[in-house]
Amino acid sequence: MNESASIRPFRVDISDGTLADLRRRLQHARFPEPLPGDDWSTGVPVAYLRELVSQWETFDWGSYEQRLNEIPQFTTEIDGQVIHFVHVRSAVDGAVPLLLTHGWPGSYLEFLDVIGPLTDPAAHGGDPVDAFDVVIPSLPGFGFSTPLSSGGWTTRRIAETWVTLMDRLGYDRFATQGGDIGAGVAPEVARVAPDRVIGVHVNGTLGFVPEVDDETAASLTDLERDRLRRIGEFMQDEFGYIALQGTRPGLVGAMLADSPVAQLAWIVDKFRAWTHPLDVAAEDIVGHDFLLANASLYWFTASAGSAAYVGYAQNEQWGETPANSGVPTAVICFAHDIGIRRFVEDDHAIVRWTDVEDRGGHFAALEEPETLVSDIREFLRGLR
Repeated sequence: MNESASIRPFRVDISDGTLADLRRRLQHARFPEPLPGDDWSTGVPVAYLRELVSQWETFDWGSYEQRLNEIPQFTTEIDGQVIHFVHVRSAVDGAVPLLLTHGWPGSYLEFLDVIGPLTDPAAHGGDPVDAFDVVIPSLPGFGFSTPLSSGGWTTRRIAETWVTLMDRLGYDRFATQGGDIGAGVAPEVARVAPDRVIGVHVNGTLGFVPEVDDETAASLTDLERDRLRRIGEFMQDEFGYIALQGTRPGLVGAMLADSPVAQLAWIVDKFRAWTHPLDVAAEDIVGHDFLLANASLYWFTASAGSAAYVGYAQNEQWGETPANSGVPTAVICFAHDIGIRRFVEDDHAIVRWTDVEDRGGHFAALEEPETLVSDIREFLRGLR
């Protein structure tokens, strides 16, 4: 293996000076006057944001960093890009390699609490036969997979990079899973290497259709009708951030790299909107530590712009009809999700579809880790 293809151990090491600078900026933050009502309909309420910023000032990053460094992490260079990843091998012989891909506004931190159940099921009430080796890369332009070395990071190119990563780790056959951006990358990995991927698991959706004709609308179930309604509401009320990140990621990066409060507000807005139920604070669902650590990761790596650039600068692929890889695919849709099976069946070899109508949101590994892990286990049990 040449130098550029080598795999190097990685430790998170945020300097005292960087931490002090963050706290100074938080302490001297300038907040706007609240808009009328000061509620979520116009953005993050100022009163709420002030309280969350106060909590961030006293957040113990050092303890969180220590926890991160107990997990094996590495970097390697692929196609000119530094790729950071977690790699945890199971002690169980015959464990299946499982590639997990996060999305935006998340990070590899989303999966920390499912590493144990996936790699050591017996210690978490499961059967050792369901053990996995876990590989969790940070998407290019996200977190420690920075700085971004080039453009053109379509889901196809990311998938090709992930296959190269699995090559370097010595895995010939493996499964892949993801949500949000990861839900686009995971099936693409199967298209890149259909003879090597044993199964694709996605939480959320494999794609959505904002409008249907009258005949199709009349045939929808109540669940499908509700999801179609919420797709329309998303396109009307929430699409603005995609338009901005997909067309002006440099603008987003310039604003958020200079203001931790802006960075926090930008991503907390989506954690609040996409967790379930809506009337519960996001930090009470995903945890204060995760929410503040995730914002810290974006801040420390100044990656808001590059994450936006990669996450939503996929314009050259939009509108394309994906090829069906033929690889067995499973989808789990939680209460917040908007997946509708009939609209994605032609493009994917769906063999399992699970609707969880009463709980869970967009961040499955954080909100419903036991249900997600169980669904992954059951789906892949017959494909090992």
